[in-house]
Amino acid sequence: MTPIEPTPVATEDPNLESKVIDYLLSDPTFFARNQKVLAALEIPHDSGAAVSLIEQQVRLLRKQLEAERHRLTHLISRAREYEALSGRLHHLVLKLIAAQDSQQICALLKDALLTEFSAEAMTLKLFQTEDESGTRADPLTLAFRDFVDRHHALCGPLNAEKAQILFGEAGAAIRSAALVPVRADGHAGVLAIGSHDGERFRPDMGTELLDRLGEILGQKLHVVPLGHCDETT
Repeated sequence: MTPIEPTPVATEDPNLESKVIDYLLSDPTFFARNQKVLAALEIPHDSGAAVSLIEQQVRLLRKQLEAERHRLTHLISRAREYEALSGRLHHLVLKLIAAQDSQQICALLKDALLTEFSAEAMTLKLFQTEDESGTRADPLTLAFRDFVDRHHALCGPLNAEKAQILFGEAGAAIRSAALVPVRADGHAGVLAIGSHDGERFRPDMGTELLDRLGEILGQKLHVVPLGHCDETT
């Protein structure tokens, strides 16, 4: 049985195929300059019903190349998002440095953090200091005793008890949070950003920018007496 020849693609120009052939023959470096075209070409081999080893290798390499392209695109996108967020948090830090009172600081934190992190709640709470050790530790200090000595922010799911202690009634809807340690001489606290989305803050998230923000707030404690700061959307 004579094999069926592939049907040529219909075009408006009957001479298009010959023109393409002539162009490629006259420009031997075309595929070297346009490697995406070369990678996308499907060139069958006369191997009957079987798939040749070369075809299988090409398909595998093409899949690997496509996967690498997606990975690179994702990395570039994440890098751009990080750069943009870094710039906006830098502007927040400049405003915090100039802030003169706790109300202004709370307003700046709410406007920036709830927007930038697509979150629903933000709170800044201070722990009892060593000078207050004569009194019974409050629920906040007891629940976050191990958090006081942390040097980096903690992101991930938040249990109902700690969510209620941090965010009050709004804590019932908080599923994940970023907890940023804030420390200064005689003071320690936690800046918490809460979300209704359980995946919004994940344990594998980078915390470098949040760590810097916590350091700035710690320095601010030296010059501005801060109290608890609670904000929700």
